[in-house]
Amino acid sequence: MPKIVVGVSGSLSCLTALHRAAAEARLRRAELWAVLAWEAPGGELGGRYSAHVSAVAQCRATAAERLGEALDAAFGPGRAEVEVKGVTVWGSPGAALVGFAQDSDDLLVVGTGARGSLRRLVHRSVARYCQTHALCPVLAVPPSPLLATYDMAHRRNLWHMPLDPREVV
Repeated sequence: MPKIVVGVSGSLSCLTALHRAAAEARLRRAELWAVLAWEAPGGELGGRYSAHVSAVAQCRATAAERLGEALDAAFGPGRAEVEVKGVTVWGSPGAALVGFAQDSDDLLVVGTGARGSLRRLVHRSVARYCQTHALCPVLAVPPSPLLATYDMAHRRNLWHMPLDPREVV
């Protein structure tokens, strides 16, 4: 049976990708898998060699909690109209998603998020990684326009700039 695999980060931008993945799962009558990748403090080296076992267990528990919160935020406590299977994977987000969606019948859904040039230099794009490495089709979902309005208002608030109500509408 084909899978719809959606990347979950716990951010507001992943909610749009979760809803689109649920719609695709309904249309294709496929399983919906929500995947949240996590890494131990210190990255790959810190997690594999020097992290205490209890610290790794705490990271795994925090990732599972964040996945549950993201699914509740997207679909509510009753969940979506389709069955959502959540899984946390130890590793970088792009590699974890590509590794989870290995069949050519699968569909990988990722959020793109609005990113400035400085942010692009610091953080690699998970969507771009998935598009270049996945063996299955990848659906890159742009963020909701409402999220862009929220981000704009948040930036103005941080810089103590007056908010023009005409820009929010």
